[in-house]
Formats: sequence, C-alpha cells, structure tokens
Amino acid sequence: MKSYYSLLVGVGLFLTGCSDLEQIPESTASKTAVFSSEKGLELYANSFYTPLTGPDFSILPTANSIIRADEMADYSARTQVPDFLRDGAYGPRQSSGWDWRALRNINYFIANVPNPAIAPDVQRHYIGLARFFRALFYFDKVKRFGDVPWINKPQDITDQTLYNGRDSRAMVMDSVLADLDYATQNIRTTSDNSRSLITKSVAYGFKSRVCLFEGTFRKYRTSYNLGSTASKWLTEAVNAADKVMKEGGFSLNEAGGTDKSYRQLFINKTPVTNEIMLSAVVDPTLSVYNDANWWWTSATYGSRVSLIRTFVNTYLNSDGTPFTSKAGYETLPFTEEVKNRDKRLQQTIRMGNYTRVNGGAVEAAPPIFSYTYTGYMPIKWSLDDTYYDGGTRNDNSISIMRYAEILLNYAEAKTELGTLTDDDWAKTVGALRKRAGITSGLTTKPAVADPYLKANYFPDIADPVLLEVRRERGIELALEGFRFYDIIRWNRGQLMEQTWNGFYVPALDKPLDLNEDGKNDVVFYKTKPATQLPGVTYVNVAETVNGVANPQRLKNDTYGELTWLANIPRKWDAKYYLYPIPENDRLLNPKLGQNPGW
Repeated sequence: MKSYYSLLVGVGLFLTGCSDLEQIPESTASKTAVFSSEKGLELYANSFYTPLTGPDFSILPTANSIIRADEMADYSARTQVPDFLRDGAYGPRQSSGWDWRALRNINYFIANVPNPAIAPDVQRHYIGLARFFRALFYFDKVKRFGDVPWINKPQDITDQTLYNGRDSRAMVMDSVLADLDYATQNIRTTSDNSRSLITKSVAYGFKSRVCLFEGTFRKYRTSYNLGSTASKWLTEAVNAADKVMKEGGFSLNEAGGTDKSYRQLFINKTPVTNEIMLSAVVDPTLSVYNDANWWWTSATYGSRVSLIRTFVNTYLNSDGTPFTSKAGYETLPFTEEVKNRDKRLQQTIRMGNYTRVNGGAVEAAPPIFSYTYTGYMPIKWSLDDTYYDGGTRNDNSISIMRYAEILLNYAEAKTELGTLTDDDWAKTVGALRKRAGITSGLTTKPAVADPYLKANYFPDIADPVLLEVRRERGIELALEGFRFYDIIRWNRGQLMEQTWNGFYVPALDKPLDLNEDGKNDVVFYKTKPATQLPGVTYVNVAETVNGVANPQRLKNDTYGELTWLANIPRKWDAKYYLYPIPENDRLLNPKLGQNPGW
C-alpha cells in the first residue's frame, strides 16, 4: 500500500492545487497532466481507493468501519440501545449518509478518459474501474435510502439537475448492474498479491454480493412489486460467484487446522492470500493501523458488543447435529455449552483455553465482565497481546472480501432459485463446515428443517436447505458487517427486537470458573458480600441499583439466562427498512421527498 499511498498524496495535490504548481488554469492542467497518458489515469484512479486507507466518505468500507459494523445487529448486545431502534430517538434530523462527493470524482474521470492518445483497451480498463466504484457507491446509497437520484455525469453548482427528484430503485439498480457488467468485462487486472487492488475476480465477487442482495430483497420485500424480477438478479449472483469459483484461483484457508485456520483470516498482518480477495492492508511504516483491540476490549471506547445466547445456540455440535437438539441445553452452564461445538465458536469468542500475552507473560483470558454483558465476548478481530488494547495500534489487515462469502452467495442464490444440488452443497456449505471441524452432513443437503431456526429466526421458511444456508452465513460472516442488511433483505427486521440474553447462571452468590483453570472468575449477586474473593468480578443483578432499574438481570431473578437492557423497549417498525432522507438535504431540495413513515 506504500506506493499507492504516495500516489494518493500526489493525486490529492493535483486535484486541489494544480494551478499553484503549474501556474495555468486547473482544467487545462487536468486535461494535460492526467488524461493524456496511462500513468496519469492510474494516478487519478488511485483516488478511488481512499476509503481503504482512512475514514473518508465511504464507497468501500474502511478497516475501522468493518470491525465495528455489526454493533447494530440482531445478535449484538451493546452498551446502549441504538437510537435508530428507539421510538422517537431517530429521524431526519439525525440521519446522515447523503454525501455525493465521491460520485462527482468518479463521473468526472469517466467523462474525461476518452483520448485518442491512449489505447482503447487501456481506456476501457480505467473506465471499468471507475464504473465499479460508481456501482459500489450507488449500492451503498440504495441499501440505505431506497430511491436515489441517478447521476452519471459530472455536475457543477450551476447544474439545475442537482435539484431533480429521486429515480426509482429499479432504474438505479439496473444502472448499477450495467456498471458491474462493464467492470467485470473490461478490468484487466487479474492478480494482485497485495490484496489491496480491484481485480476482475473482486469485481465478479462484488457483483455476486450486489445481485444476491437485490434478488432476495425483491423476493421478500413484496411491497415494491419487483418480485417477478428477483430470479434474474439471483441468476446473475450465481453466475458471478461461479466465475470466481472456477477462474479466481482462491480456496478456503486451512493452514493451522480446524482450531486456527478461521481466525487467522482476521488477525494476520498480511492478508491470507488464498482466501482473502480484498483487504484494508496496514502499513506500519506509514502509520496506517486500525483500532480493533481498543474498540473490542475497552469498557469505555467501544460499544462493548457481545453475542447473545439465542445466536450462539445456532452453532452446531461438532458432529453436525443442532446444539438445541441436546436435552437440557437451555440450562447448560457456559463451560459445558461451549464444548464439542463448531470450531468457529472458539475462534469468535473467549472460551476454553483462550490465552493472552500481558507484558510477555501468557495468561488465561476468560470472558471479563468489565467488557461483556452476556459472557460471549468476541475475539474475532482483536489481537492476543494486551499491548494493542489502548489506542490505534493494531497491525492486522482487515478483510473486505473473502472467498468464503462467494461460496455463501452462490449457495444462497442457488437455493433461492431451487437449483442447489448435493454437489453444490458439498463445495460450499459442506466445505465451510469441514474447515470448522464439523464431521457430518457435509456432502448432502439437509432434509429436515431445524425447529429452533424456525421458531427463533425464520418462521415463514419451510425449506431445510435455506434455513441451513442462512445459519451458515450468520456464523461464517459473524461480526464482518453483513448482518443488518442480511436481515433487511430477508424482510426479518423484527429480529432486531431479540432479547439481549447471555449465558445461564445457575444461582446467585455462586463463584463461576469460566475456563476451568481452577480459578473463579465471576459471581452474580443481589447483595454484595462483605468479603470478596480476590481476582473475581462481582456483578450486581438486583432489581435496582441506587434506585434505578438495573439493566443487568437474571431471567428468573435468582437464576437463569443473563439479560441486558431488557427494560428498554426496542420495537421494529416498517419504516426502519430504509433510513430517512436527512432534513438539511430535503431543505436544499424539496423534490427529494421522504421515505415512508419518516
């Protein structure tokens, strides 16, 4: 990324200050210095990558935005209920994201690339790259706001089309698909060992992501009357994913075995290149880091996101059977419920023999209740040395796209179309489960619908294969920023009302050893004992604390699942499927209108 950072600095100076450097009009400098050579096009095109290296307005997600993206998800308990889900706390005045600066940069480039001095295939490559980024820009906008204005040319402040209304979702997404088709057909870059560039495979991978989203959105969000076109988008998703699977040269990482191969993808300094397709790559020499540890281990800086028990229950047993088919699973203590499970669980949360390095010493690291509210404390993105816990210090590269997602996109789209075969299952869901140490159900599609998934997640889905594909997607991509918009496209926003529940506590005042190392870790109490055990965290679960309702309780008062913030209602409303258009932008352009309910 170092060379690209230098190019980004250069293009930034060029775009903002050519007249100072050249003493000629900026527009003349633009045409001469950039659009008359391939090197100039490369220099300009690198400006599209800025979201990968900093907290700019987003086309691609940044490292820091990915590691915290699932703080608003159905499986995430956190310090506070999001304002978005609290009645009257969020509206057009609080809304954001109506930012169009990146689009003008892209459209200006596309309009000025044609030049007889540059070979046609070179022009097509760079236009393809720009149209890829335009597609991503619009995909982000459509997911958030629905109908948006389609703008495919550079505009200045005197252009009256700036004040047009919004175009239909169907029209905009057809244009997005056309951009992605052009990009996949014309981007020339087929390999990139740094995993920081847009290649042909990455373009196909993003196409599969976009088309799966739109196909399922149209199928399940029936109020849009676009259901008849859903199969077209799902077919496009299958074909794009198939292209990556057959020609991309990627594979699932299995180095380190079932105990380590999954988490390696998220804590390595350099991207694990056989599986990672695109990454936000760190560069210590340029002080490009992320703050994953600070956010995921701090009691004050982050949102203290913890997984909820309802979701943890979806992780299969290692023999491939549902954990919830085990008699008495509801009252199993933490140390027992995490044993003999899908190996991704122990690579996603603190459990078992997990350790951390503290000042050079290796120490046992059970869940700590100065961070977690549920006991299921994530480790997926954070490094195992406490040195990284304060400030922006992390040097692990952050995956933006990996091959596992492509397999899941393929499996889900084919399942929705009714064309998934046993062979398809084996090379997608089966392969992912095999990597996670699961020993059965890897080569043939399931024939029986899991009643737990139906009761707690998808009551309207009868197809056992689709239920399992959705289970697999939730587990494999947990905490990678997909979940909120997955439940949006599945029309299951009500999942955001799930109780924030934690592990089972058998009794008050009973010390619990959470990692079976012979040392007690936590006690839950209603009246704090006069003498406390050293090294043990005491958690108050009384009805009130200092006269205020206690957000941390036990489900049955003196025993049962932990609950967090059960006293603050979260009510899903149909309007939440789209964000409101920000008030200030509507004041500037009343023709934008407003999304339903806002």
